Amino acid sequence: MPQYRVLAMVAGGDERASWLAGRLSLAKPTVSAAVDGLVERGLLVREAVAGDRRAVRLGVTPAGRKQLARTERAMAERLGAVLEQTRDPEAVDAALADLASALDGFMAERVGRRPGGGK
Repeated sequence: MPQYRVLAMVAGGDERASWLAGRLSLAKPTVSAAVDGLVERGLLVREAVAGDRRAVRLGVTPAGRKQLARTERAMAERLGAVLEQTRDPEAVDAALADLASALDGFMAERVGRRPGGGK
């Protein structure tokens, strides 16, 4: 799961491991291990950042984009099957979307207040 979360965040535009750790509420060693595994599998690449010798930008490879799409389809199928077992699948789906939005806002505020969190 940490590898999926890292891959999804990099695909969404978060390019530095230090940012990922804060956004995902994971320890830096956990993010580093996930990134290492994704690089070894050819799903992510590390690239130098011009003008900052210490910084590394992460990028998703074409194979990484394909794997992410496959994983998201599989997750959607599984969740869809569970959702269909509820009394009101549409209401549950709307509530989950609302929760996801609230969590995104919460994490953006949290990362923004943290030292080195972008503000």
